[in-house]
Amino acid sequence: MTSASHAQSATLAPSGEEALQRQAVSKTAWRLLPLLTLAFIFNYIDRTSVGFAALSMNADLGLSATEFGWGAGILFAGYCLLEVPSNLMLYRFGARRWLARIMITWGLAAAATALAVGPKSFYFARFVLGVAEAGFFPGVTFYLACWFPAKYRTRMLAWFMVGVPVSSILSGPLSGLLLNMDGVLGLAGWKWMFIMQGLPASIIGVVVLLMLRDNPSQAHWLTQPERDALIGMLASERREKEKKHLGAALKDRRVLILTGIQFGFVMGSYGIGIWLPTILKSHGLSVSAISLVSSVPYIFATVAMLTWARAVDRSGKKILNLLLTCLLGAGGMIVAAMLNAFWPAMIGITIAIIGVTTARAVFWSIPTRFLSGAAAAGGLAFINSVGTFGGFAGPFLVGWLKDQTGSFSMGMLGMAVMLILSTLLTASLRFFVKDE
Repeated sequence: MTSASHAQSATLAPSGEEALQRQAVSKTAWRLLPLLTLAFIFNYIDRTSVGFAALSMNADLGLSATEFGWGAGILFAGYCLLEVPSNLMLYRFGARRWLARIMITWGLAAAATALAVGPKSFYFARFVLGVAEAGFFPGVTFYLACWFPAKYRTRMLAWFMVGVPVSSILSGPLSGLLLNMDGVLGLAGWKWMFIMQGLPASIIGVVVLLMLRDNPSQAHWLTQPERDALIGMLASERREKEKKHLGAALKDRRVLILTGIQFGFVMGSYGIGIWLPTILKSHGLSVSAISLVSSVPYIFATVAMLTWARAVDRSGKKILNLLLTCLLGAGGMIVAAMLNAFWPAMIGITIAIIGVTTARAVFWSIPTRFLSGAAAAGGLAFINSVGTFGGFAGPFLVGWLKDQTGSFSMGMLGMAVMLILSTLLTASLRFFVKDE
């Protein structure tokens, strides 16, 4: 072989260091992501399956649409209040222990929702669930940023966030099956649903405590050269000077803009996710049909999110793609609101869910580019806590407008307006984040 051929082979083949880096990232992804994604699946099920419980629970507890919307959303009041303190605790005590604590307590709180006997106890149970799970999502986002370099981060976040659409795919059939346990051991079907969907989170929390580690230097599943390669990749990333305190992060205009963006797309995500079973019921579908049909938009969303996230990592154009996903979500909401026939409305809902689901994965790869250390732990939690208040506003807005107008269309249009505002805020972010 000529020297020119040798040079060409060296150019085409990855270096030994690159091979080690890829190996380390792959092994770490297989170690962390299946468990964390499984936890997120149950996290999202425990938040949103209340929409299926409403099919029979509302009559048992005497809940109006407004009261149900209030109860479904009040979870986020407890969540938002404790989000920042919880993530600062995670930074202080270590992600492994704190994430395990979160999972164990939220699983118990979700199961305890079965004890609700009226509107007030329902509100209390949902509020406690929010308090228990506060810090989980931004905690995992911070945790993954400690393990994966920026060029892999959108993909890794997307695989973690597969938990959202997959939970919605599973939630329908699973909830329908559990609702059919009505009367077993004298318990209503919706009570069985809360118990059987809540307790697995506590079990996963124990497994997290045993299997995860806090940082790459403790990664016993990697060889020493692989550990060194991964640590070297993370250390060599160009970062801004670390902000030592939460206050510094809160003064950053980029953090405030990102908070507003997240509020809009989370409002759309939960507004449509929690009310989807009731919307389908208004089209005359049975409980069994609802449990199957409700999963279809999330199947499309899963494929779209993973494909889109890979393209984002390759292009590096995170802000542009976040803008496009928010705009797609708004367009889907408008289609669903304006076209009341079943199939056109379902197409609009599917488009909207693809948009808001993909927006999550793209969004959370942005703040970890300029936040690190304690500011990252607190700043990510602040963005998520205030932004996630949209999880309260969305379900409540849809329920209130349904009571006022007798239709879900105005609620859809209201969420479309919020997603358009998120689109405009994303466009403004380009002036403050120069490095794409």
